[in-house]
Amino acid sequence: MFNLGLLSPIFSFIAFLLLLLVTLSVPIIKTIFLFRLNAAASSSLLDSSASASVVFGVWGYCTSGVDVSIIGVDHDTAGECSKRHLGYTFDSTVAQVLHVSGLENDISKASTGVLVLHPIVVALTFVTFLISLYMLRRGPNAPGTSRFPPLLFMFMGVFTAFLTTVVFLIDCIVVAVVRKSVHNVSDGTLTLTWGNAVWMTLVAAILLWVANVGSCAGVCGGNRRRTRTTTDAEKPAEKY
Repeated sequence: MFNLGLLSPIFSFIAFLLLLLVTLSVPIIKTIFLFRLNAAASSSLLDSSASASVVFGVWGYCTSGVDVSIIGVDHDTAGECSKRHLGYTFDSTVAQVLHVSGLENDISKASTGVLVLHPIVVALTFVTFLISLYMLRRGPNAPGTSRFPPLLFMFMGVFTAFLTTVVFLIDCIVVAVVRKSVHNVSDGTLTLTWGNAVWMTLVAAILLWVANVGSCAGVCGGNRRRTRTTTDAEKPAEKY
């Protein structure tokens, strides 16, 4: 029979890896980002077109450079990344790459500063994972097993899952606010694409909630088995 207690360490570890990758998003891991801004322009003159994009993560942004095509001949310029720091804004580099003026003040350091919760939930998830490993090693039926580890895991698990859910909602709010502001400033010439980091955070939150359910089921099941074993041991032996 499958042990429901196994769900806690397995799902907690997967959630930890997902949240760690999100925390190491752009400009550290350039393939993981919160959102992308795309700009494209075309002209019938010389059959020319130009496109550029900027991806944003927890610690800054990276530009893709500008891809210009004239009469079928492509000309690319190299992209660059911002310095890695928490709390950033749309600076002149972003405005120049996207060729949009008035974009600099559309996002503030305060609004991106709340992304500091990402590394916090990573640390909390790792602690939750360690507690779940300890519970799995000891087992609910081990003699002398204290109730403190299960209670600690339930408290940490619920708090971590709740905070991860809050982080996911914050990511959604930040992206939604940027999308609305950019649309108003650029008159629709810029498009925003949601990044994979947002959905990775959502999956991590779901896994943490499921891990809590699995832990509760495992603890309750272990307590029922322990009670049943104790009751059977207290029954008097039948006489023949």
